[in-house]
Amino acid sequence: MLTRVRNLHPPARDLARRLPELHTSVFRALNVLMPEGLGRSDCLVSRVGDGPDLYMQVIERHDYTTFLRLTYVIGDQQQHNPNAHIRVYHDARMAEATAFSPQQGFHRLAGPELPLHGLVVRNWRLNRALLKWLDYLLAQGHSAATLKPVAEMPPGVPPLVELEAG
Repeated sequence: MLTRVRNLHPPARDLARRLPELHTSVFRALNVLMPEGLGRSDCLVSRVGDGPDLYMQVIERHDYTTFLRLTYVIGDQQQHNPNAHIRVYHDARMAEATAFSPQQGFHRLAGPELPLHGLVVRNWRLNRALLKWLDYLLAQGHSAATLKPVAEMPPGVPPLVELEAG
């Protein structure tokens, strides 16, 4: 009987080793943005200058993790772009992007049929993009001090995709 072992080729293996460091960097940048009041409000908005409104919405809240949606709301059509879904691991002091679109926020992205290499590369790209966007937001002046509670997301922003059963 032959056993087939799939090895990661070196670039994906290197990325996999560096992912925890990237997730820690994302957490640090996000921590500057997240206000202490995040535990009291599920939706916050930051308005800086004449730029678009930045919304932070809590999707799920648990003892050690928080799942967030971070998005700009742009123009009269209330377009949301980018639309980042972020899982924050408070106890591990790490955070990771899970998606940049509402359709992908809850889809299953791992399993025995999916190649590990593709998952590592996808995770690396999403989190590098998130880190760059967070750096940009901080440079624009968004911070924990500028995020203020609001009643709800503005009209026109698509609702979150509900978790699919099974």
